[in-house]
Amino acid sequence: QVQLVESGGGLVQAGGSLRLSCAASRRTFSDYSAGWFRQAPGKEREFVAAIGWSGANTAYADSVKGRFTISRDNNKNTVYLQMNSLKPEDTAVYYCATKTGSSRLTTMLTYSSWGQGTQVTVSS
Repeated sequence: QVQLVESGGGLVQAGGSLRLSCAASRRTFSDYSAGWFRQAPGKEREFVAAIGWSGANTAYADSVKGRFTISRDNNKNTVYLQMNSLKPEDTAVYYCATKTGSSRLTTMLTYSSWGQGTQVTVSS
């Protein structure tokens, strides 16, 4: 299991930006792929973005392509989600998760470790 702690959430106006961070506890963090998911009130948790263990491959939900960028710094055991041009519909609790392997990055059920989440609220 990997312990994950998200940070960087908050309240921002539409069109603004936020950068989420996810700090992992394990020194072998570079062995894991990582993803960001979100859950809005009354809705199911959904995939947002993911990155393979080396950072060479990434995946994004259609709703965030061109606006969000996922990256990682394995020296710091941290994954980031840069969110630009935020919209009110991006409002949700954002969760970081990790998994072994680099396949099926968009499949939530393949992720085994989860953080507690960080709230992102975008006002119109």
